[in-house]
Amino acid sequence: MPRPYTLFTGQWADLPFEVVARLASEWGYDGLEIACSGDHLDPWRWDEPGYVEGKLAVLEKYGLKVWAISNHLKGQAVCDDPIDFRHQAIVGSKVWGDGDPEGVRERAAEEMKLTARLARALGVKTVVGFTGSSIWQYVAMFPPVPESVIDAGYQDFADRWNPILDVFDECGVRFAHEVHPSEIAYDYWTTVRTLEAIGHREAFGLNWDPSHFMWQGIDPVSFIWDFKDRIYHVDCKDTKLRMTGRNTVMGSHLPWGDPRRGWDFVSAGRGDVPWESAFRALTAIGYDGPISVEWEDAGMDRLQGAPEALAALKKFNFAPSELSFDAAFSNQD
Repeated sequence: MPRPYTLFTGQWADLPFEVVARLASEWGYDGLEIACSGDHLDPWRWDEPGYVEGKLAVLEKYGLKVWAISNHLKGQAVCDDPIDFRHQAIVGSKVWGDGDPEGVRERAAEEMKLTARLARALGVKTVVGFTGSSIWQYVAMFPPVPESVIDAGYQDFADRWNPILDVFDECGVRFAHEVHPSEIAYDYWTTVRTLEAIGHREAFGLNWDPSHFMWQGIDPVSFIWDFKDRIYHVDCKDTKLRMTGRNTVMGSHLPWGDPRRGWDFVSAGRGDVPWESAFRALTAIGYDGPISVEWEDAGMDRLQGAPEALAALKKFNFAPSELSFDAAFSNQD
């Protein structure tokens, strides 16, 4: 089951789209997971004459394809509470507007609907992203948080995302939520609760990114099997754990790459993710979508990391056996 390998452009949005396409092609990628950031994609231009055609022409020029696009940054603002300076830095002036929190959420939701329309125009079936969360701020559960507050948080998610998902259904596109701290679904049980909150509707699935599981102590391989009908996309980045008794899972408000952290994102193949077991599990559930390399490594230049990660992961892109190895035993005289 050979799967295509793509480069997620979110960490490359400071470069022109065509430059990233050229680099990815030179490194041997099959395509791009294009982020709605920088000049890479703008959902508000989805129906502008020639806009989509221009992006597809760049991909064709470099022998690349697109199977998924992403809009993590605007999705984050749909449910987040509080909305503050952090969001102003990531959502752009059109969504930020005057900064009124509810206005930001509404404009972010509108952009997510437009992202579904853009995906359809590109011929893409999957949008990857975040949801945000009004209850992540209560993750420590102290001061004490009544259960009713948590219930209200999942209801807020459902109320805000169901209208977005209606547009996804209209467009024949699926949303792949990246299970990630600060989101409504950030670990195993919150993923279960999130799917329940929206009635397990098919428009909402998961982007499997094991890097966020490793430092939380979640088995990324079991997660694939348990949510096998919801794995709509795969992003690959790695995590290196350094739990020393001083370094902890909480990060200690230390910057990426600081050796006092208990964990860091590293280039795929340089961390603790059990990639072979994970790829075998993806094969077992029949996942045949793209394998998207997401470069995040504070200690490694991305121009080295992106091609190296591709090489590290490609060795796991083997097809399953078409015959049982023990079948030959019965053919012996």
